Amino acid sequence: MPDSLWERIQPLLPKPKPKPRGGRPAREDRAVLAGILFVLKTGIQWEHLPQEMGCGCGMTCWRRLRDWQEQGVWARLHQALLDELGQANAIDWDRASLDSASVHAKGGASRRARTPRTEASSARSITSLSTATASPSAPS
Repeated sequence: MPDSLWERIQPLLPKPKPKPRGGRPAREDRAVLAGILFVLKTGIQWEHLPQEMGCGCGMTCWRRLRDWQEQGVWARLHQALLDELGQANAIDWDRASLDSASVHAKGGASRRARTPRTEASSARSITSLSTATASPSAPS
């Protein structure tokens, strides 16, 4: 990972918590991030992450990915990079799209739609008709 990219990402990461019982020191964030990006880019399974990369085992990278997601790191990183691209006028808005699945529709419906009833109706069911009423020319 280039130093220039790491310098933008590092301040967004949470500070490591001290371990009261000691133990093995945590793997460096930069190395773990390299492992996470490698898995996400290549699509390999976490347990097949090459040890030669020096980023720890796949479970270490997976846990850090999970923790950073819960702490909002990826959302902050996404926003920071979008801000930087926006300031550089480097966003191609012709290729942008938006749907209401990811963005709340302001001024949308003020109340929920009525849920249709699902109870049995009083109308006679055609599946309960006896075969005696069927047409004589109907094949058996």
